[in-house]
Amino acid sequence: MPKIILVRHGQAQFGQANYDKLSAVGHEQSVALGKALFEQRITIDHWVRGDMVRHAETLRGVSQGMRTQVTDQFVTPDLNEYDFTGLLDARFADGKAPAGLHTDRKTHFRLLRETLALWQNDEISNPPESWAAFETRLKRAQQTIFELEGDTILVVSSGGAISKIVANALGVSHAKQVDLQLQIKNASMSTFIYSRRTGGFFLNAFNETPFVSAKTQHLLTYS
Repeated sequence: MPKIILVRHGQAQFGQANYDKLSAVGHEQSVALGKALFEQRITIDHWVRGDMVRHAETLRGVSQGMRTQVTDQFVTPDLNEYDFTGLLDARFADGKAPAGLHTDRKTHFRLLRETLALWQNDEISNPPESWAAFETRLKRAQQTIFELEGDTILVVSSGGAISKIVANALGVSHAKQVDLQLQIKNASMSTFIYSRRTGGFFLNAFNETPFVSAKTQHLLTYS
């Protein structure tokens, strides 16, 4: 059965003015994942990614690690992350945002978890994107990927988008989807198999980081 390898981007620039680019560790993670795939003798028939900078940089690093040159890739904004900064700002549009909302990891992720639950229930006014629109474009992205030919498709996206696709495959609740999102590691891979004949779509492995070992613990990051 065809296989989809869904990769979260490498570590980006948390707390910086421009989050959408990889850190030095993020670049290292991306190449390391590619090397791990190369050692497993995996070949990619199609390369797919969102159109964010961190997606492009991650795909480039993975292909470098795999010692392959990507001459053709499918790029779609349907695989982009939701605007978590805009979403948090919309929640606290009254000007009462807590200190460290965008710069302190503990504060940020505690409030993000709460904010995602509100967003999923349409309880945030004027979000950058509705939850329904986010769901719709991820379903569209899935269908686009399913229509590609080949045995192995590698897709680079972000934690929120990946967790939504995982949740779709497992049929879990919105709350469980958030739980999944917040444990997805940078440059991790989640593997799916699917049937073009029946439309069946199954999670085969989740959140793997084959490049992390006792000697490379610095490559284990979540944000």
